[in-house]
Amino acid sequence: MSPNLRIAYRFLTAKKRAMLMSLSCIVLGVGMFIVTQATTSGFEDFFIRTILGTNGAIRIEDRIQDTIQSMAAGGYGSDFEIKQPEGRKYIEGVEEPKLVIDALKEFPNVLAVSEVLYGSVIIKSSFKNESVKAYGINLDDHLRVSELGNQIVRGDLSTFNRTPSGAMLGMEMAKRLLLEVGDSFILETNGNNRRYRVSAIYETGVSDIDKVRLYLNMGEARSLLRKPTGASFLQINLIDKDRAPEDAAHMSEVLHYSAKAWQDREKSWLQAFRALGLSSAITVSVFTLIAGLAMFNTLAMMVMEKTKEIAILRSMGYTREDINSIFLWQAVIVLTIGTILGMLVGLGVTYGVSRIPLTITGIFKTETFVVSWNIWHYVAATSTAVVMVMLASIVPARRAARLEPGDVIRGTAQ
Repeated sequence: MSPNLRIAYRFLTAKKRAMLMSLSCIVLGVGMFIVTQATTSGFEDFFIRTILGTNGAIRIEDRIQDTIQSMAAGGYGSDFEIKQPEGRKYIEGVEEPKLVIDALKEFPNVLAVSEVLYGSVIIKSSFKNESVKAYGINLDDHLRVSELGNQIVRGDLSTFNRTPSGAMLGMEMAKRLLLEVGDSFILETNGNNRRYRVSAIYETGVSDIDKVRLYLNMGEARSLLRKPTGASFLQINLIDKDRAPEDAAHMSEVLHYSAKAWQDREKSWLQAFRALGLSSAITVSVFTLIAGLAMFNTLAMMVMEKTKEIAILRSMGYTREDINSIFLWQAVIVLTIGTILGMLVGLGVTYGVSRIPLTITGIFKTETFVVSWNIWHYVAATSTAVVMVMLASIVPARRAARLEPGDVIRGTAQ
């Protein structure tokens, strides 16, 4: 142990109560920062997984057709033109899905593509009628771009796949219509009535999906909706989901189809989660700020009480840098112990919170608190504590370093 560090430790143990105050604030600040970020990020990550598992990373929807942006309005030689605000228009749907899918598979980040056809229908059970949306899918393709296989809560996919008249309903839709696996119902659209049977019931946890979306085999959906060709959209799964905006822009430019990344589709929810995370981080950082103020007060008082000791050290040959380091070492010792204990507290409390039962449905479904085990939460908590405590320690340390032995003896030290 170096002499400066040994002296810092001796000074530190002389102010145990004050240092324990600073230590406890650092522990609380670091620990609560980790817990709040773990819970906020946990719910955000779970929401993202739910959205990606249901609607995919990118959707290819409408064909883009360039239009004339301006045209002459006068006679020959006239410079007068009528300007149009848009240079493109959108034609609904994907006209040649097979060709577009083949082109999409050439993109290196594309993992899988599913063709989807949907339309509004009326579902009729023995209990009530409701307006819903029928989605036609090729099951094997759709399982590669979604988590539908893991969302089945009743029935099974094999029954749906081998039964042309089979259908999969969302849990909320099934409850509202009092339908169970094996029950039959009627779908009506444009005067076309057909009877189907419930093969499976799924639950994504997103109420806006579970109450309005039912799945049919693609061939049956084309016959029911009277759309023998084309697709409503293509759902894409990516290897790297974070690259969705760049890939969507590239796809739109190359294929001349509208491509929308999941970050753009769910922008409002993502902004809400990030605002909540920032707000909670600022709130719990108050503990660390208090720790910094407590450290500042403790070191300032110590400088006033230890002027004679500082004078003796300077007379023995200790430089200003040595005195400065002695007081900064005290802050480092408290900070090191506090951050280690704070991380352990954060780890333990985060684990405890993850075991708390909590039923949530709406934008996703979970039965417990969802937490994120991310090393960067610990890095951010430690960095915040280091910045606040060390900044608060610099001023008292510099003041101690400026003391001169002669001033202390004459009683004129400032």
